[in-house]
Amino acid sequence: MLNMILRFIKDEEGQGLAEYALILVLIAVVVIVALTLLGDQIRNVFQTITNAL
Repeated sequence: MLNMILRFIKDEEGQGLAEYALILVLIAVVVIVALTLLGDQIRNVFQTITNAL
């Protein structure tokens, strides 16, 4: 799958800004969902580190 993405990025024939924007939006949505779901766990890890220091 990584090779497919790299070929997609390198092959700029017919590529427009819209395709790249859609990829960035998809990545942003995935990151936001992951942070929302894992937010409490991440907060606990940082709190543990802070307490240890």
